[in-house]
Amino acid sequence: MATRQLTPDRIMQLGLGFWGSKTLLSAVELGLFTELAKKPFDANALAKRLELHPRSARDFFDALVALGMLERVGTRYANTSETALYLDRAKPSYVGGMLEMCNARLYRFWGSLTEALRTGKPQNEVKTGEDFFGTLYANPQRLEGFLKAMTGLSQGTARAIAGKFPWKKYRSFADIGCAQGGVAVEIALAHRHLRGEGMDLPVVRPVFEAYARAKKVDKRLTFHSGDFFKNPLPTTDVLIMGHILHDWDLKEKMLLLCKAYEALPSGGALIVHEALIDDARKQNVFGLLMSLNMLIETHGGFDFTGADCTQWMKNAGFKRTKVEKLAGPDSMVIGIK
Repeated sequence: MATRQLTPDRIMQLGLGFWGSKTLLSAVELGLFTELAKKPFDANALAKRLELHPRSARDFFDALVALGMLERVGTRYANTSETALYLDRAKPSYVGGMLEMCNARLYRFWGSLTEALRTGKPQNEVKTGEDFFGTLYANPQRLEGFLKAMTGLSQGTARAIAGKFPWKKYRSFADIGCAQGGVAVEIALAHRHLRGEGMDLPVVRPVFEAYARAKKVDKRLTFHSGDFFKNPLPTTDVLIMGHILHDWDLKEKMLLLCKAYEALPSGGALIVHEALIDDARKQNVFGLLMSLNMLIETHGGFDFTGADCTQWMKNAGFKRTKVEKLAGPDSMVIGIK
């Protein structure tokens, strides 16, 4: 019986994975995909537009072709269908804001993962006495870019929530930590009988309201200013917490779940959506790596499994729970009071 010959290929591809990652992040930083959205260019013209050194340009562009991020027809480079949709800064579907943040911040902080594993302490701005979210929320322009990126990333998940949850049973909802309002808007667009709210810090209001107006749902979506730890949650039929719980330690997670339970009427529902780790903790690589990202970014945050969340919901008082797959690595846990 023939035995499979072992090679180090998979190990080396993973170990050197940062090569491809940084190539993409630099392309986003340079605005390469936005430039190619105008028209295809040959290597010399594209290098000139991006102000690249002649020595670097050809290998850089061809590496992106090999990575599946660009197409080359003859001597001209063009976006793929995916990069044209998601990495052109002029499009509302642009997700590069998140990648820009990863390039500017997370790339270097992940270089300290070993220290985080040994100490359990954040490796971001906290080490130098700064506060990323405090700085982010203090700069309206930077904040708006970040919130728009959240919308681009959450569109698939938002549409899945709008389609899979039994919204006909309910009349109102509130998205807690709503950012620009990507999830709330998709639900409102799909279900015209619903009225919704987005709860976030006051500085988010103009970004949320502008997005709701642009999508023509501002008559049914309102902004609710507040800190979800310090202030009561909105009284509504359905509460949504998306990519919120993983920022906090278990005590804080339970506090938020209990606040949600108290705010909901009998029969009301809580939707928690995250990149849930699979219960066997073997398959959802993104969810597990996101939990390591929480190690680097927060004092006590961590990602969790659907089984974890359903148990926490039951401990908070919810009588029925259900886990359902959404889009990409995301799933939702539904708790009924």
